[in-house]
Amino acid sequence: MFEILKVILLGIVEGITEWLPISSTGHLILVDEFVKLSASDAFKEMFNVVIQLGAIMAVVVLYFHKLNPFSSKKTKEQKVQTIDLWLKVVVACIPAAVLGILFDDWMEEHFHNYIVVSIMLIVYGVLFIIIENWNKKNKPSVTELSNLTYKTALLIGVFQVLSLIPGTSRSGATIIGALLLGVSRYVAAEFTFFLAIPVMFGASGIKLLKFFMEGAGMTGMEIAMLGVGCVVAFAISIIAIKFLMGYIKKNDFKVFGWYRIILGVLVLGYFLLTTA
Repeated sequence: MFEILKVILLGIVEGITEWLPISSTGHLILVDEFVKLSASDAFKEMFNVVIQLGAIMAVVVLYFHKLNPFSSKKTKEQKVQTIDLWLKVVVACIPAAVLGILFDDWMEEHFHNYIVVSIMLIVYGVLFIIIENWNKKNKPSVTELSNLTYKTALLIGVFQVLSLIPGTSRSGATIIGALLLGVSRYVAAEFTFFLAIPVMFGASGIKLLKFFMEGAGMTGMEIAMLGVGCVVAFAISIIAIKFLMGYIKKNDFKVFGWYRIILGVLVLGYFLLTTA
């Protein structure tokens, strides 16, 4: 039962941090330093990725009509626009998909630690504040998803590659890139959500495949832990997505920048003191 409570906590952390630009993987790595699951390292490594399936299902549910090109409620033109949106999502996913497959194991070996997470939290926190201050002087040129070009989508995808480093935040990297490219906050956030669908399904599939190919198996308790984690992440993600989309209608992303900086400094200081 105690392990299930730990999983519920991890699901809450995933559901909140996956969509806010503060790094879900980074937070899960940090939480694991304090709340350790009684499971194999292989399972925990897989769990931290596959739990994102619960979070991504929240996007599918909330935006099902917008993302469904076969909806009978859409006109022919709207269906074409939806297919066009999906093609842009695919284009934007190519850079991270290629580099993620090539360097996934290397990244985990070298970058999945509190030092890298803390530094990335701070660096991108500073960037959010700088870019939002710079952004006040500029009007976004892309205020509708339909105005997003394939070139801009691909460039946003290039920024998404940065999120391979834990602590960066996939949503944080893509939103920063989109803002620099003249995309409005609202469109940047929505496009980031949609990018997550193939990225997370792909990442989860790869992790599961590696997990079972390496001869690992799951006990009944581990299956329950994974299921509970995904369900909790789904429920919390619904709340987090609605909050973020309502928040950015009237506010910028600087508050998340300050949060990242404060958390990064606290975590770095804590571990430096405890390991000294």
